[in-house]
Amino acid sequence: MSQSATGGTMVERMGSGMATWVERWMPSPFLFAIILTYIVYIAAVLGTDAGVFEAVEFWYDGFWAFLTFAMQMVLILMTGFVVAYHPRVNAGLQRLSELPSNGKQAVVLVGVIAMVLAWVHWGLGLIVGAIFAREMGKTAYRNGIAVHYPLLCVAGYMGLGLTWHWGLSGSAPLLLATEGNEFIEMGVIDETVPTSATILHPYALTLTVLSIAFAAVVLYLLSPSPERSRDITAYIPEDELFETAADGGEVETVPKDSAGDSSDERVPAERLNNSRIMGGLIALTGLVMVGYTFATLGLDALDLNVVNFAFLMAGLAIYTRPQLYRDRFGDASNAAAGVILLFPFFAGIQGIMASSGLAESMAEGLLAISSPETFPIFAWLAAAITNMFVPSGGGEWIVLGPSVLEAAQAHGIPAGHATMAYAVGDAHTNLLNPFWALPLLAITQIKAREMFGYAIAMLLLLIPFLAIVLYVVPY
Repeated sequence: MSQSATGGTMVERMGSGMATWVERWMPSPFLFAIILTYIVYIAAVLGTDAGVFEAVEFWYDGFWAFLTFAMQMVLILMTGFVVAYHPRVNAGLQRLSELPSNGKQAVVLVGVIAMVLAWVHWGLGLIVGAIFAREMGKTAYRNGIAVHYPLLCVAGYMGLGLTWHWGLSGSAPLLLATEGNEFIEMGVIDETVPTSATILHPYALTLTVLSIAFAAVVLYLLSPSPERSRDITAYIPEDELFETAADGGEVETVPKDSAGDSSDERVPAERLNNSRIMGGLIALTGLVMVGYTFATLGLDALDLNVVNFAFLMAGLAIYTRPQLYRDRFGDASNAAAGVILLFPFFAGIQGIMASSGLAESMAEGLLAISSPETFPIFAWLAAAITNMFVPSGGGEWIVLGPSVLEAAQAHGIPAGHATMAYAVGDAHTNLLNPFWALPLLAITQIKAREMFGYAIAMLLLLIPFLAIVLYVVPY
């Protein structure tokens, strides 16, 4: 890449310039949601038949339309958080953080780990990505390695910005794999679409591998030179870096009384609360059930409920003590608090877009100008544009899915192909909307405006790459 007069590549200068602008102008995530509400409301009133008061009713009704799905999403997030915060998992992240010898390598390693884990479980990828970004920043500071902390945080968020919806917890493909799903009830499809035709299809796996490799290269090129890097102490005071369990502190595994004695040695109820036998037995039963489900139904058994159940039981299996497991869920609630607050507001936005017909009109307008060859690109764009206003993969899919699948049928494109092309768009513009970054912001203690300049730079640099691979990779 060409060097500027001040040093640094063209890509690095782009990232730095975008970061400066966004840090000055980007509002908080909550205000961001409020602004989007007004934008969508005005667009619905001016662009559809919805009246002024009718659009407000759509907004109110939308708040409560997806409570079941919202709970599923919160469980995915919290189970991922609990597993990621286990001391053994955190110790592994600490060892991994010692591997890089410079800031560029550190950013790439965090990004690759986050993207791979998000493919396995989006909540795990998000939380581990956040913890690993913080841990890497701390290790780099201790070892005298210059790394730009805002970009490190973006790297930890890349799983939500690229790979999660192609993975094992992807909302759209798992919803299609669920018996009696909304699309079957609506008559859009005749039967479930198994995950072998979506998540585990060679098409989706190829897209995932190529995208992780490309994103790793872009993260490397975006990394500022040492003299322009701001380390973790610019965002977290040095004396706070080693205070929490996630930062290497001691984790209390058995409740203690004021004298320091284990309370389970004094009270029978506490012995039950912290019984490894009780916790281990139910965890083993649950994991056996998961194994039996896959043994009888194969990988096509994957759906949101199975994923949540599996991670609930896996978390209990590694903690074993029921009370300790419950306490870790209490910790996880802090990370999920922002999502719980903002989800109804974004559901309200979705209510306006769905009930007014705005979302359907946007999707149909884009898909109408597609051809069989370009359809994957337009499915990606339809999802990406909608996701800027409604960052809920499953909820958005319920609204746009019928239009996408019907257009795919008209072009003779398999439902699995259309779904996975759509899925990347839903993930891609998470790099613009800070909704799903809320847990990461809480863990890394960085503001949205301090990291999203680099996230938006990554979003822009991914556009030509995604257009090309969606066009050329065969299904």
